[in-house]
Amino acid sequence: MITPKLKKCAGCGEDKSIWKNYLGEKFCKDCWYKKEPINHPKQKTPLKGKSDKRDVLDQLYSKVRKEFLIKNPYCRAKLQGCSAIATDVHHKKGRGLYYLDQNTWLPLCRACHQWIELHPNDAKAMGFSDERLTTIKKSDYDKPQDETEVL
Repeated sequence: MITPKLKKCAGCGEDKSIWKNYLGEKFCKDCWYKKEPINHPKQKTPLKGKSDKRDVLDQLYSKVRKEFLIKNPYCRAKLQGCSAIATDVHHKKGRGLYYLDQNTWLPLCRACHQWIELHPNDAKAMGFSDERLTTIKKSDYDKPQDETEVL
């Protein structure tokens, strides 16, 4: 069996096997666990849930959404279990870049909205959702670049 090298403990001053080296001070196991817990600095202010910019967008979205549902009171999907009254706004292209773009919104009842969210491939095939990622055409790669663009 290998015996550990004995060194002087900063806590008790005896020659013991060292358990922890903290800020250059070496402690045996007994002294380390007797030592008071180290208070690390805590974060003084909690992180915000969302940015100020997003908060402004959300407030604007809430107003525009209410107006949109007043102008479009009926569900457009008419799927099985539809209640016919629009209560939700479905963002066909997602809420990222198109968050406030009403051209990508679809008024839906809760049942139809849940079905569309649970069946994204079928929803795309039926026209209730659009592709969220932009696609680059192969022809865009074939365009010759101007020599001034290349550095």
